[in-house]
Amino acid sequence: MIRPLLISLALLAASPLAAFAQSAGSAPAAPVLRANVTVTSDIVRIGDMIDNAGDAAAIAIYRAPDLGTTGSLPTAQVLAALRAHQVIGVDTRDLREVSVTRLARTVEAKEIEQNVAAALEHRNGLGAADDIELTFDRGLHTLQLDAANTGALRPVSVHFEPRNGRFDVAFEVANSTGAAPARLRFTGAAVDTVEAVVLMRAVDRNEIIKASDVAVERRPRIEVGRDVALSTQVVGMQARRQLRVGQALRQSDLAKPDLVQRDQAVTIVYQAAGITLTIRGKALENGTEGDVVNVMNLQSKRTFSGTVSGRNQVLVSAPQPIATASLPAPVAVAANTALSDPRKAESR
Repeated sequence: MIRPLLISLALLAASPLAAFAQSAGSAPAAPVLRANVTVTSDIVRIGDMIDNAGDAAAIAIYRAPDLGTTGSLPTAQVLAALRAHQVIGVDTRDLREVSVTRLARTVEAKEIEQNVAAALEHRNGLGAADDIELTFDRGLHTLQLDAANTGALRPVSVHFEPRNGRFDVAFEVANSTGAAPARLRFTGAAVDTVEAVVLMRAVDRNEIIKASDVAVERRPRIEVGRDVALSTQVVGMQARRQLRVGQALRQSDLAKPDLVQRDQAVTIVYQAAGITLTIRGKALENGTEGDVVNVMNLQSKRTFSGTVSGRNQVLVSAPQPIATASLPAPVAVAANTALSDPRKAESR
């Protein structure tokens, strides 16, 4: 239901004015009441209420409703206000009331938040605007500005204190009529956040993390640090330590899953030139893919090292023989060669 919000301004009237201009030899135009009226200022004039208002059009008769709202006036009340200014003979078209709407510029809460974040972007240690989480002191709600305030929200004062995370940002919104710009100020707290992978349940040490165990949330960067684990790096990894529910995961919390467990049976794959043998063995330590671990041959009870190549599988390669072609050749010496007396050689 539209409630009446209009207050008569009859006291603003000056001396009585003729309602309609009349050219010599021509009949005056008939005034016609409007059913729906829209205004942009804080007052309603005769020219807003009726067509063909003539010289009386600029006379203010009511205060406009609040910004962005609509009020209603009984037709009889409107006619009384018009008669006070000698505007008579109005065609009411059998209207019982007139609806008056004050236009406004609506600034949504989301737009305000985006503008504040953009103003704080990369200021005093903060990151990108999309990574800044804001809390406003007075909450945040949609604002109604005068319809003439058509300019962008231009920051004119921006302050951020990194020690306590407090911000104070002021904007100006230009007025198309040349009037003073509207000024908006917002205060609150700002936190630099990062997208983090958070555990939905507690995870024990060495347990493998599944997709159902985690969710992606935004967390303060100071909580996670620079070692934040990406969503693509978590599922299928093994916990290095016991992890609690709600914990934001770091890369240092995770490791590749152990493919070989200590004291568990493994398949030892022995490879030599052109030969591949498999034997049963036992792992003497844990290891993930690519780790070098000690294993025992269950038949010979010998212990040797191998590389983890798969689930419960260790690869042992035969040592490569030294290539003889790469060795230096010995110096050739003639058999049964004796040293001669140099004096004999001279006498010859």
